[in-house]
Amino acid sequence: MSSSERVTLAEILQRSTPLAVAVSGGVDSVTLAAFADELLGSRNVLMVHATSPAVPGDARQRLEELALARGWDLRCIDAGELEDPRYVENPVNRCYFCKADLYGAMRRVTDRQLVSGTNLDDLGEYRPGLVAAREAGVLHPFVEARMTKRAVRDLARSLGLAHVAELPASPCLSSRIETGIPISKSALRFVEEAEGLLRSRFGRDAVLRCRVRASGVVVELGAGLAEDAGLAGEVSALARAFGIAPADVMFAPYVNGSAFLRTRG
Repeated sequence: MSSSERVTLAEILQRSTPLAVAVSGGVDSVTLAAFADELLGSRNVLMVHATSPAVPGDARQRLEELALARGWDLRCIDAGELEDPRYVENPVNRCYFCKADLYGAMRRVTDRQLVSGTNLDDLGEYRPGLVAAREAGVLHPFVEARMTKRAVRDLARSLGLAHVAELPASPCLSSRIETGIPISKSALRFVEEAEGLLRSRFGRDAVLRCRVRASGVVVELGAGLAEDAGLAGEVSALARAFGIAPADVMFAPYVNGSAFLRTRG
């Protein structure tokens, strides 16, 4: 990132103090939290993490370890999205209900200015959650500073977060469930365990997804990863154990957001 972006980001955060940062455990939110804490100090920065079956367990573990090591003021809350029937139905605008529930839960524990790790590249995608953010008065400092994902990763490295900077994108587990298929705890647990199984074979940072579709389970693999019939059998058995039907497993190339069907209501 450029020095001007860093200065601009600092100015944005300073005029919004004190802050409550929505921290998922991914690259963007962790980097924003780290920069804000370094700039403003823990008295002025509250990190809020929503625990949920839709959040990968390693994200929470990573965040808790960072908070302990860096002395962050971290609060974990239950946003309760799985108790929201509008979210569970998994409509095309599911993310709106997810973020509305999240920011509502955050507002119940703090009156600080809410900020998110949304970056400039995110604006090029369909993100109904941004509507919920606007309604809740959430600020997006990286967007205001005109920072892209690449700039955020550069900032992470400069903050001593090289391991975070290299993390692959990891949206919530609900994004693996095809639009229109109801979100359930069992489906989310299946996805997390299946992807854990896949990563034990292909590597922790491999680009891959396990999708639950109406036609069956689809394992999407990034470039350089080869299909494995034996692994498909293991994923299929896991699907049956979690009550996923049909449990047939197919392989396909990785496509960002492929479980999201914009034409579904």
